[in-house]
Amino acid sequence: MKIDKSLQPVSTVSVSDGKRRTDLTPNTNVEQENNVHLSSNIAKLQGIDSNSASGSIVNTARVQEIKQAISEGNFQINPEVVADRLLETVKELIHSRNGAA
Repeated sequence: MKIDKSLQPVSTVSVSDGKRRTDLTPNTNVEQENNVHLSSNIAKLQGIDSNSASGSIVNTARVQEIKQAISEGNFQINPEVVADRLLETVKELIHSRNGAA
């Protein structure tokens, strides 16, 4: 096998030495349509964005109440409510995955 010494080192090759990708495609008079499809999740993201802008994501008064109850030792945890809400969240996640598929 013979080594071809006519190749330029990578550092000396310029962008103009090669053809551009558009130069490689045949020139036809076909108009290209650019379509953008946004998933249904865009509405959720926009809702999150608007909520974060208005600051309504966290109820700071409720957070302070909970902090105070924890520090005073008065905070009660109801494991049944926690379990029920956890199951609701899992059901919502499963439903959203099945709906997106």
